[in-house]
Amino acid sequence: MTTVWKVLVLHGPNLNLLGQREPGIYGSLTLGEIDACLREDGVDLEAEVSTFQSNSEGQLVTAIHGALGNYHGIVFNAAAYTHTSIALRDALAAVQLPCVEVHLSNIHKRESFRHISHIAPVAIGQICGFGLNSYRLGLRALVDYLNGQADS
Repeated sequence: MTTVWKVLVLHGPNLNLLGQREPGIYGSLTLGEIDACLREDGVDLEAEVSTFQSNSEGQLVTAIHGALGNYHGIVFNAAAYTHTSIALRDALAAVQLPCVEVHLSNIHKRESFRHISHIAPVAIGQICGFGLNSYRLGLRALVDYLNGQADS
């Protein structure tokens, strides 16, 4: 019997404006289009994908806490909170679910303040700079990781 992995995809602040917001950096896809693509990929990967976006740090912390016991892992684009939020880092550390950090743009080629990630030290990996494919690769990497854990 194959395990169907439950994956929570979290989107941080301003990502609700994708498709309108700085398309030269973030592309022209909307958040809804990204979510639909991930749910479709989830079918192929035998993963049930749920998504949540918030501009509120507290709501994202609550979503991470709520993932414990309900999801097997998290794909997380914390957006600007990546560089500032100890609370999100601590929430991820507290629940100890495998997490892949993703970003549409290459945060390491942008402003120096974006080079720091408080999420990366508690994530199993980070994928950035590939637009939609950052999310898709992150989902695939998380499912591969979960499959590897199940096999060991």
